[in-house]
Amino acid sequence: MASNTEGTREGNLEAPTRHPLDWTNPSFFDEENLFRELERVYDICHGCRRCFNLCNSFPTLFDAIDESESMELDTVPREAYWEVVDHCYLCDMCYMSKCPYVPPHEWNVDFPHLMLRAKAVKFKKGEVRARDRILTSTDNVGKLAGIPVVTQIVNATNKTGVGRKLLDKVLGVHPDAILPEYHSSTLRKRLGKHADESGTVVAAGRTRGKVALFATCYCNYNEPGIGEDLAAVFRHNEIPLTLAPREQCCGMPKLELGDLDAVRAARDANIPELVKLVDSGWDIVAPVPSCVLMFKQELPLMFPDDADVARVRDAIFDPFEYLMLRHRHGHLKTDFKQSLGSVSYHVACHLRVQNIGMKTRDLLQLIPETTVEPIERCSGHDGTYAVKSECHQISMKICRPVISNVTRAGASHYSSDCPMAGHQIENGLDNGKAPEHPLSLLRMAYGI
Repeated sequence: MASNTEGTREGNLEAPTRHPLDWTNPSFFDEENLFRELERVYDICHGCRRCFNLCNSFPTLFDAIDESESMELDTVPREAYWEVVDHCYLCDMCYMSKCPYVPPHEWNVDFPHLMLRAKAVKFKKGEVRARDRILTSTDNVGKLAGIPVVTQIVNATNKTGVGRKLLDKVLGVHPDAILPEYHSSTLRKRLGKHADESGTVVAAGRTRGKVALFATCYCNYNEPGIGEDLAAVFRHNEIPLTLAPREQCCGMPKLELGDLDAVRAARDANIPELVKLVDSGWDIVAPVPSCVLMFKQELPLMFPDDADVARVRDAIFDPFEYLMLRHRHGHLKTDFKQSLGSVSYHVACHLRVQNIGMKTRDLLQLIPETTVEPIERCSGHDGTYAVKSECHQISMKICRPVISNVTRAGASHYSSDCPMAGHQIENGLDNGKAPEHPLSLLRMAYGI
């Protein structure tokens, strides 16, 4: 099969646009229809190869082609097609930063959403491991592991060699992957007693001046301190803060699994609660980039005709995006008490996809005697990819350039908006120095 990219090497110079995910169309789950599209897109990728260094999907594809009898796609077995799919963790970087053939280009290449479609077909066929169903059921795991006695057992087991070997054997969780701790004192329990809804509401630009926190399952069960730091920073800036009355996982882990019905269930649980807050004048903020992206991009693309989804999309913010919007109008406090020195700052993929610029870097650089060096490379974590036994070493290879940058900088702090990416870097550094979330650094600088 000859590559069909000849003659259009200049690609597309227009800004990329995203078409809705046509997942309610019966042909979406038709495997033969899927493979025709996989063949079309894989052949375009074969003729381009700009994404060879982004993740392991592309080397897997290109190696399969180069090692085939014809060195073209026509002699690549279908099993290799699925291997490419399995290595995609929907970071969206190929779409946003590399591919010249994304829409509005006539070739209409959306590699991440094609991989999502393939994952959905695979899920529909029942070809998903029990481990992956468990790892993506973040609320259920968090609730179970958050029971006081169970929390101690889980955390202790996750730190022992014997326990990790057992996890590797039974679940396929790599013994060298850093696993998050669990807390019985969740973020929702902590902030439920201390959320401060009082104060004068001051609108600034797109911000209405009072914020409802979508805690996220990760910050709720695994790192509640990040949410506490967010609350302290917003309180210091005299922004009234409340918790979303009810929430469940945003659905991103299930999206990456291909379980689109579970994503719809997450929408049905979260959107009505968040819309009530939006209608009452609250803006929404979430501390994990993937969760913000889910409401900003993925749910609107899955449910393009849902007006409530669109209203939440327009009212949800990354925390640093929110604070910098207010700074533009003179409503950010800059009474910093402590410099941070130098910061190696990893820019999370799901933050880059939001196209808001480096608001975290910009805010931290307002702190006197503070320099921030951004690192725009994927950490290879993805929430579940880096902990899988068959993927962990590959994920660490993807993260190697980030780790090298942090090591070379020798900064006072290293940080990522994605807490899981931060721990992936920690795993590669292997020097006992833990990451510090940007919200934690900002609270430190404020001295609060």
